[in-house]
Amino acid sequence: MTAHTARTDGPGQDQNPTHQNKTAPVDQATAARQRWMSVLARTPRASLEARWAASYGDQKWSMLREPQIGMVMVRGRAGGAGQRFNLGEMTVTRCAVTLSDGTVGHSYVKGRDRLQAQYAALFDAIMLRDGSASDFIDDLAAAQAEAKRDHARKVAATKVDFFTLVRGEDE
Repeated sequence: MTAHTARTDGPGQDQNPTHQNKTAPVDQATAARQRWMSVLARTPRASLEARWAASYGDQKWSMLREPQIGMVMVRGRAGGAGQRFNLGEMTVTRCAVTLSDGTVGHSYVKGRDRLQAQYAALFDAIMLRDGSASDFIDDLAAAQAEAKRDHARKVAATKVDFFTLVRGEDE
């Protein structure tokens, strides 16, 4: 992977609340693609592979960019909204494919699974072409949301509330 320098804003921007959470407007097509790419990136390879074989196994495609493994810097914010800091590096795999009709699909997935990146790129291309995988992606999104809620319930069950008990003075 080629390293690119990220745009950095002037010093002190993170401390100025008027600059926080400002984002450029995103059109509906971009927002929809961000959603399905996010779902595909979190989906295990076995699920993607099985669905591809069942629904699109006869689809002709070629590699535009072979799956490549690289690193990205993960950034965080102090307190979730404060000053930015570098959290550490994460391994990612990227891939680009072209369907026989010329539709190009891309993917970035965490980890080193080349086939997961390939299948995610294939589903991206299918979604860009005709959206025929939208039911599959909606099912995956619902399952991922349920798993997240289930995990949150389990974590909440172990929450401990600490409080101070005020007692009268011993006189």
